[in-house]
Amino acid sequence: MAENSIEIKNLYKKYKNSDEFSVNDISLNIDKNEIYGILGPNGAGKTTLISMLSGLIKPTSGQFKINGLSPQKDSFKLKQIIGIVPQEYALYPTLTAKENLMFFGSLYGLKHKNLHKSIDESLEIMGLSKFADKKVDQFSGGMKRRCNLIAGTLHQPKVLFLDEPTVGVDVQSKKVIIDYLKELNNSGTCIIYTSHHLSEAEEFCTKIAIIDKGKIHAAGTPEELIAQIAHAENLEDVFISLTGKELRDVV
Repeated sequence: MAENSIEIKNLYKKYKNSDEFSVNDISLNIDKNEIYGILGPNGAGKTTLISMLSGLIKPTSGQFKINGLSPQKDSFKLKQIIGIVPQEYALYPTLTAKENLMFFGSLYGLKHKNLHKSIDESLEIMGLSKFADKKVDQFSGGMKRRCNLIAGTLHQPKVLFLDEPTVGVDVQSKKVIIDYLKELNNSGTCIIYTSHHLSEAEEFCTKIAIIDKGKIHAAGTPEELIAQIAHAENLEDVFISLTGKELRDVV
């Protein structure tokens, strides 16, 4: 049996002043070599789940371990082995790309010489080398996304949390980002990923959990999920079948 990178048991989250649980009794095992997609409509609980696992917010109840480490006992060790790439840009707009990456790399305790090498290599892969000394506020959306991704992965995390990593980028940027993530995964990083791009998730993820109203409605490989639903031809058909056609982008 594959070694679990993440074990989640009966996880709940209810925000203050809310009547509903944003995450409602989720249990899940994620193997260490997976690219695991957490998919669901707006407000399904995806970001809340990732925020708990990455230590940004505390669960109301339940527990989880990452590589055998628990947030209660091993908080410092956990921070060293996880990477977080949020949907919002975690970059300082008035600093250059290189200054941003030097700052984030030093937070992870990377030494000067190794850090420079890692930054130069990552900027090259992401097509940002010639913009290394430009301020980030002059970057396009796709350039910021790519720089944001480097900032969260310089320390080669064992587990990487990605919230909508390709939202609002062009096809070329998306391909560079996905290829970079696949290479990271091949080097031993377990990836937990949320997205609204169902065709991208179908192609990219090794396993997927579809969540809605804070609960898991189905989990498995994309092929398994498609096979479970009558007449489903792709992940989008599965998604609509499990979560319904009701519009979710209303206030």
